Amino acid sequence: MSKFKVLTLATTIVGALGVFSMANAATEIKAAFNQSDKHPQYTALNDFGKKFAEATDGRYKLNIFPNELLGDQRASLELVQNSAIQMAIVANPLVENYSADFGIISLPYIYSGYDHQQKVFTSGVLDNLFKQTTPMGFEVLAAYTGGARSMYTKKGPINTIADMKGVKTRVMQSDTMIKTLSCMGGQGVPMGQGEVYSAIQQGVLDGAENSEITYYDLKQYEVAPFYSATRHLMVPDLVIVSTDFINSMSEQDRATFRRLAKESTAAEFDLWKSQIKVSKEAAQSKGAKFNEVDITQFQQACTPLQQELIKTAAQKELYNKVIALR
Repeated sequence: MSKFKVLTLATTIVGALGVFSMANAATEIKAAFNQSDKHPQYTALNDFGKKFAEATDGRYKLNIFPNELLGDQRASLELVQNSAIQMAIVANPLVENYSADFGIISLPYIYSGYDHQQKVFTSGVLDNLFKQTTPMGFEVLAAYTGGARSMYTKKGPINTIADMKGVKTRVMQSDTMIKTLSCMGGQGVPMGQGEVYSAIQQGVLDGAENSEITYYDLKQYEVAPFYSATRHLMVPDLVIVSTDFINSMSEQDRATFRRLAKESTAAEFDLWKSQIKVSKEAAQSKGAKFNEVDITQFQQACTPLQQELIKTAAQKELYNKVIALR
């Protein structure tokens, strides 16, 4: 065989392999995430991605962008909605802007604890709720726990409603969260998370409220060393996907995608609960002081707010279904 023929054959083979490789390249799924790659939610979503890649013989590959690399949660939701990226994890209050019914699963003291919340998220009672956003360009696949939010303060612990008087506390930009702090006897101040540390340090805030994990990860124990377990809110974080993207899948891949996403919720709860102990002990080693709180008075004080925020028959029905799983 002449050198020319050998070269031609080699070129043909390489070209064919290139076409074959392009034809079988994995479809990238870009997912936005606002926390670090050490966070329980990152780990759970990453595990979901690996299982989905395996289930589809490598036809899809999940690529998670942590630490707000693709923007904050509000921007991430809009990117998913506009199909610029395929997935994101966003806080429930952001989705409330598209459907007020989502506010029910963020009500103060609606959950009796992690086991109850996990049962709600995995029982199927939220399936109809999650479908509501589909006409708006995104679908809610699953709910992850964002932990039980508690008070942490600069000057001393919180044990009673009286202790909350005059305490300026950072909350997310959510009317429900502002009202929750009010019914607890305090004052909610909406503010971005990146400003909290310096605001407490400078006396603009008296404290903030969040989970033990965020409290430690963001080193807020340095400026607010008193962590009081009021557990007033357990705000879900939602795994969302672009409607255009999920509709582009085959029926079989779409079913697998949805199933694995739902299954990842249980894994995320296990990871979260394990991390709480680690974060708490680490914060204590840095001087943070944790105290348990009798939450009965706070629950009673926030009951009227629950009723105020339940405005429709559908919301009442959803509330009753959640309560029934306690």
